Amino acid sequence: MSGTEQGIQQRLAEFVGVDASKAPTLRLLSPGEEMRKFVYSGDLEKLTVDAVKTFIEDFKADKLNAHLKSEVEPTEQGPLTVLVGTSFNRVVMDTTKDVLVKFYAPWCGHCKTMAPAWEELANQVADIPDLVIAKLDATANEVAGLQIQGFPTIKFYPKDNKNGMAYEGDRDLKSFQNYLSEHSAAYRNGATKSGGQAYDEL
Repeated sequence: MSGTEQGIQQRLAEFVGVDASKAPTLRLLSPGEEMRKFVYSGDLEKLTVDAVKTFIEDFKADKLNAHLKSEVEPTEQGPLTVLVGTSFNRVVMDTTKDVLVKFYAPWCGHCKTMAPAWEELANQVADIPDLVIAKLDATANEVAGLQIQGFPTIKFYPKDNKNGMAYEGDRDLKSFQNYLSEHSAAYRNGATKSGGQAYDEL
């Protein structure tokens, strides 16, 4: 049994996606590389030992679907696309678009430092329909099969490689522009249509 508002209990609650409004709840955590989480869907007011036993047996038999955290999808988007758990695959795996994603944590100092450059990049390429600059709060959203080990993490998902490519360059506007010039056909074509100038020269 755990609370949701103090110390290690609060951190545990955040990790499994629980706040006071969702308590009480019963969750099962599966140790491993992905640390999968499962939610008991029965009536907690009628919880019995047998019900808990069945919940565990169903987990062992691989009959349960893992629970993935997700914020509510934004009703409107600006030049910088805000991703959440439920919209990630729909946007990022779109094979008609190159997608550059920043995975961040709200409390991360490095993430805050690079945020203005990331927003400026999104603004500069807003008129390229097949290039998406996006961000995802990886502390509040989860995607099946995706493990983020540090913040910020940047991955590029071009039209022809939705496995994703790790960005390992510097975290400033010029470096992002240079990376897209090298790896994104959408970015290069967009620059050509703008009159042949590179976006950093506009």
